[in-house]
Amino acid sequence: MAESNTPKEYFTERLSPSLKEKPEKTRGVNAVFQFAITGPNGGNWMVDLTVEPGTVAEGTHASPGCTITVADADFVAVVNGKLNGQMAFMQGKLKVAGNMGLAMKLQTVLAA
Repeated sequence: MAESNTPKEYFTERLSPSLKEKPEKTRGVNAVFQFAITGPNGGNWMVDLTVEPGTVAEGTHASPGCTITVADADFVAVVNGKLNGQMAFMQGKLKVAGNMGLAMKLQTVLAA
C-alpha cells in the first residue's frame, strides 16, 4: 500500500476505501473515533465504526468514544509504519481522551 503524505490523503485515499473493501477488519469495534490533527496539514476527522462498513468524514462528532490528538507529521509517521502508535503515546506525541480500551483497538482500525 502506498504511503500517505498528509492526514487528508490517508483518510480519503487509504482508510475510507479500505473500510469498504474489508469491513470484517473493524467489525465489533462499534465506536466513533475523533482525530484532532494539529499542524499545517491538520484538521478534524471522524471515523464511525458503529455502522458497517464504517465511514470516514472530515469534521467533528458530537460524542466520540475516543479522541486522538496528534501532530500531522507524527500521524503520517504512525500510519506509514515509521512510528509506533504506543511509543508515540508514551512520548507524549499522541494524546488520547475518552475510552482507553478503544484506543488500544486503534492499531487494527488504522491498519484496515
